[in-house]
Amino acid sequence: MRHGVRLAVDPGDARIGVARSDPSGTLATPVETVRRGRGDLDRLAGLVLEHEAREVIVGYPASLSGEEGPAARNARAFAAALARKLAPVPVRLVDERLTTVTAQTQLRSGASFGKRGAHGGRARRGVIDQAAATVLLQSALDTERQTGRPPGELVGETA
Repeated sequence: MRHGVRLAVDPGDARIGVARSDPSGTLATPVETVRRGRGDLDRLAGLVLEHEAREVIVGYPASLSGEEGPAARNARAFAAALARKLAPVPVRLVDERLTTVTAQTQLRSGASFGKRGAHGGRARRGVIDQAAATVLLQSALDTERQTGRPPGELVGETA
């Protein structure tokens, strides 16, 4: 098992959920929600530095058919831009199917992602984005622990 903090980002059209792991790569926790658009890559780069992340996981909405649809193409383009910004920190695309649904279900069932989740509207959507990133990262960490290999697909020139 590789040691070091990992960040996960779940890019949406309006917001980017961010989660981080502990240094042992065992447990994922929510960090924040970043507004999508101008300055988002700079903020994510700042979070990588702040948390001393060794790797960034980007949610990839693979289709059930295996074909790359518009959302998957957008995630791939976002991951490529992020990889250029963060180099030499590796960026990986990891299948995120159902992470938002899982996050919403956990929030409804009372899983704790902070008191903000009890409020409606924008604050709740931000909490859902963070929860989705947390579910994505926990799944990636569990997969690596089970297989002994880094999860997903490496993005960038070294891929």
